[in-house]
Amino acid sequence: MSTNVILARMGEVTLKGLNRGVFENKLMSNLKYRLRGFGKLSIFQSQSRIWIEPKEENNEYFEDEAKAMDILNACAQVFGIVSVSFAHKFEGGYDEIAKEAISYVEEYLQNHPEQKTFKVESKRGDKSFPMNSMELSGEIGHELLERFSELSVDVKKPDFVLSVEVRDFNYVYAGKVMGHRGLPVGTAGKGMLLLSGGIDSPVAGYMMASRGMQLDAVYFHSYPYTSDRAKDKVIDLAKIVSRFSGRMNLYVVDFTQIQLDMYKNSRQDMLTVTMRRVMFQIAEELAKKTGCGCLITGESLGQVASQTLEAINITNEVVELPVFRPLIGLDKEATCDLSRKIGAFETSILPYEDCCTVFVAKHPKTHPKHKDIEEAESKLDIKQMVYNGVNNNLEIIEI
Repeated sequence: MSTNVILARMGEVTLKGLNRGVFENKLMSNLKYRLRGFGKLSIFQSQSRIWIEPKEENNEYFEDEAKAMDILNACAQVFGIVSVSFAHKFEGGYDEIAKEAISYVEEYLQNHPEQKTFKVESKRGDKSFPMNSMELSGEIGHELLERFSELSVDVKKPDFVLSVEVRDFNYVYAGKVMGHRGLPVGTAGKGMLLLSGGIDSPVAGYMMASRGMQLDAVYFHSYPYTSDRAKDKVIDLAKIVSRFSGRMNLYVVDFTQIQLDMYKNSRQDMLTVTMRRVMFQIAEELAKKTGCGCLITGESLGQVASQTLEAINITNEVVELPVFRPLIGLDKEATCDLSRKIGAFETSILPYEDCCTVFVAKHPKTHPKHKDIEEAESKLDIKQMVYNGVNNNLEIIEI
């Protein structure tokens, strides 16, 4: 008799050397946290695989593959997981494997009657099993052809692949939910994401989280020039990013008076660069207080006036922490594709302006020099602005 389990495959983690155990332990910890709402589970790792089984009977997420989709998708959102499958687990030799394969395919075809071609792929972790992988695949394929006259073999582009794994137990499954690969969050330090309401910054956060970085985020709010709907939109984007990155704190900076002072006392063509320099300094102060080792932005080289090489260099000068720009070489369409992939695009394009768009200069300087920024900031008390941003009306939202 078989039981239903979930098989998750590890990716880049398996390439690690002596510290591989650190990455595996963190991946297991992240997975257990992500699945805490799916009942009592047994989660264990063996041979580059993670096996997830219910500890209690009648766990609805393991009744069948359709009901398992929620937990499969949750597993797939954990960085470090390559793919996830819903599998039947059972004991026995070849006869039991053949019987279970036929039973599985019969059930599978009831849900996918349009699929007519297949192939069998086998893995033999138990080397004492009398057949090698190729022999087992051939025999199981023959059994299926005998049982299902409507099926035919297609080894190049089959409608479905039946996978058989022989280990301490046997496993049969078809289909995979693809994961997001990467490294487990928490294995590469912590970064402060400058999160706006646009398309780019949530994708930047996602990309750094995929390299194992834990995130906090900072948002600059200019009420009433930007509405509370704009703030709610950013909170929603933070929640989308946190599906992949895990828990984070969102720091909402009251930026209204700072921007009004800039607008009144700074050169109009330098407003955007001056504003970003102050934002970076505020973000750095928050980063240092919260244990973040870098800043993260969604900038792409040449995309807007503040993202030219000269503007980026002048902005970088005001902070000590490294600034990571994972989108720096991507065009907008590539970023939009990633935004859609993580489910952020429809939220990002909601028509609520952020502080950057409200106070944008009509004719921004695209290649600023040091004398330009010196003149633009000559009448501004930058230190006081940074202090006010960090200490006045700062709101912290747990995501």
